[in-house]
Amino acid sequence: MRVLVVVVGKPREPGLAAAIEEFEKRAARYWPLEVHEVREESARAASTDLVREREGERLLGKVPVGADLVACDVDGAVMRSDAFAQWLQKTRESARSIAFAIGGAFGLGDAVRARARSQLSLAHWTMPHELARLVLAEQLYRVGTIVRGEPYHK
Repeated sequence: MRVLVVVVGKPREPGLAAAIEEFEKRAARYWPLEVHEVREESARAASTDLVREREGERLLGKVPVGADLVACDVDGAVMRSDAFAQWLQKTRESARSIAFAIGGAFGLGDAVRARARSQLSLAHWTMPHELARLVLAEQLYRVGTIVRGEPYHK
């Protein structure tokens, strides 16, 4: 199973970018991992709904046909790491690809939510999309260690 992360924008803060890169590299030891960044939409002359719609179109354009899409959203299902590991392992047995979508500053558009097979909350709090990407990368690494029965290394 291929794991894709489709995300709006690139991390701007160098320290955060380095942490994201490190955990995506670690996660790639356990899952064939691809990351696709799409351009952020300028909100200067557009409504938040239009921004979400345009960014959503770009995100969906990166999701392969037939992939299970998971919308990372504050209103999604909350799972402990061990439950996420079990869920991902079960999904691995039935799906060719799974794509996690992380929206931009205004979240995910309705089209992404409608296309998603499920929604996953990365925290009970709203967080910047760069931080959401770091949390997801860390959890993909963590569940890889859980699935293989390995200790979690910092």
